[in-house]
Amino acid sequence: MAKVPNTEFPDIIDDIFFNSSEFSESCETSGISNFRRIFMPCFYSVVFVTGLVGNSLVIVTHIYYEKLKTVADVYMMNLAIADLFFLCTLPFWAVDAHTGWIFGTFMCKIVTGTYTVNLYSCMLILSCVTVNRYRAIVRATKTFNRKSDIFHCKLVCAVVWVCAIILTLPELIFSKAFTGMSDTITCTFVDHFYFGSIFRVVVCLIQMIVGFLIPFIVMIICYSIIAKTLLRAKGFRKRKSLKIIFAVVAVFVICELPFNIVLLMKTLQIYSEEIPTCEYSANIDYAIIVTESIAYVHCCLNPILYVFLGVKFRNSFLKILKDIGCIAQKELAGYLETESETSRHTSGVSEATTMQPL
Repeated sequence: MAKVPNTEFPDIIDDIFFNSSEFSESCETSGISNFRRIFMPCFYSVVFVTGLVGNSLVIVTHIYYEKLKTVADVYMMNLAIADLFFLCTLPFWAVDAHTGWIFGTFMCKIVTGTYTVNLYSCMLILSCVTVNRYRAIVRATKTFNRKSDIFHCKLVCAVVWVCAIILTLPELIFSKAFTGMSDTITCTFVDHFYFGSIFRVVVCLIQMIVGFLIPFIVMIICYSIIAKTLLRAKGFRKRKSLKIIFAVVAVFVICELPFNIVLLMKTLQIYSEEIPTCEYSANIDYAIIVTESIAYVHCCLNPILYVFLGVKFRNSFLKILKDIGCIAQKELAGYLETESETSRHTSGVSEATTMQPL
């Protein structure tokens, strides 16, 4: 998505939202520009560093310790890769927010393409993770991690990445370094010669559907059934599993829903017969900046919600600490023995929830 660092779908929003003639000619925009110039680089830096550490740790753990032995491991690995590449575009957008786009059209296409591919793949993989948990817990599949299951999982991930690349083609084709009315160069979606504004709106709606609506519907349906199953199950881990389910859904809604609502309002505004007031337009633009920042936090929280809380990851993380000399072998063995005893007292569904991890 040709990014202007004030929206999750910047290719569309830069051109439609910030460069509309009605707004720029009659309204003062310096306050919005100054806010972006200060707020976005600072916030992006925090998100980048935090997400980089968390997702890198997930990748190292799965490569060197988990060895991708289960379906869940494959999904977690792909989710971490998607989040990591997504985060690596943030320094470019931070510079863009502060000084304008200085990297040229080629890098605009590369960075925008990387950004969009990994946004799509991240959200689609989250849907796959949700379905995977549903199968493991509700369906209680016994032969869930056979080689054939892992192969099918890798095939699903490959299809997800291919679909993400296909959906990103408009950004790869039409993104370019563009000089706007204020003589500021931005990396934006330029398609005036080929299509009208309807094309940009359609692309934006597709991004909202794939990037929010589909994962949201899948989560609500699957986790509702999972929660119902856990409520009927026995085992003292049930309460913890339910809390994690609630946290996963709540974090997704809190991070993603506000931005998508504001983005939809701004998109629909294009076809409104009434020209919005300067105050209304400014408030929407501020809301886009803030809600987009909240949406980015999701990349930092994915490792915690989907990996760090699991027993397997905690065990592997302790092995990392042992290998780098932070803890002794005796301490590691004692913890693993305690965890093994706990697992033996955990039955059926509760055990499955810790294996996913959940």
